[in-house]
Amino acid sequence: MGLFKRNPFGHILFIKKWLIRILGTLTHRRFRGFNELQIDGSEIIRSLPDTNVLFISNHQTYFADVVAMFHVFNASLSNRDDSIKNVGYLWNPKLNIYYVAAKETMKAGLLPKILAYVGSISIERTWRAEGKDVNRQVKMSDISMIGKALDDGWVITFPQGTTTPFKPIRKGTAHIIKKYKPIVVPIVIDGFRRSFDKKGLRVKKKNILQSMEIKAPLEIDYENDSIAQIVEKIEYAIEQHPSFLKVIPQDELMAQEELNKLRKWKADNKKPLV
Repeated sequence: MGLFKRNPFGHILFIKKWLIRILGTLTHRRFRGFNELQIDGSEIIRSLPDTNVLFISNHQTYFADVVAMFHVFNASLSNRDDSIKNVGYLWNPKLNIYYVAAKETMKAGLLPKILAYVGSISIERTWRAEGKDVNRQVKMSDISMIGKALDDGWVITFPQGTTTPFKPIRKGTAHIIKKYKPIVVPIVIDGFRRSFDKKGLRVKKKNILQSMEIKAPLEIDYENDSIAQIVEKIEYAIEQHPSFLKVIPQDELMAQEELNKLRKWKADNKKPLV
């Protein structure tokens, strides 16, 4: 890799590599130390092509969600099975990982600007600006930037566009899927909202069970599925469909509680879940 080689967005890859190494090292204990991140699906990451992959996920904090995914993706590609043990995987990170974020968020301070250099596709939100509800047209240049990123590598997006759970899926994600036909990989995360503050920069509470489930790619008929059908598939895949709000049976709650106790015991004793 040439010292000044750039990606399609003009970022120097040498600088990006060192930023990932440094930030990854500084944040590692947030997911394996203060808390223990339980991962499921590393083998799916290793099966994916190098480009045109869209990760869709529920959203719990501004930055910690994405940082955790950078750790998990690179650890998985370094043949770690559902583990981010030993940060050596950061030495040769995948440099064509991008994530979609609100432009105003990525301009709010020095750290967000540094994180933006790591891989942000900064777009203008059509429904929210400066803490107020707005209604504006989608900028085609924003859609084109996401397409450019997919052409170069992997893109992470949070189709609800908010950290508030069970909010509607934004149709823009479905339009992007129809237009660029990426492999769509759902991810379901939990525990981040309890572990960190809203921005995901400060550890709010330790010894919280965090989880990240990487699911098999969605089956999508790019030509025939409607926008509404794709939106519904996304809702179910990232477990944000209204049906998930229904009452959970008591026996299922008890089984989940037992699993949580086991996870906590494993985390306290620094042992893998299985």
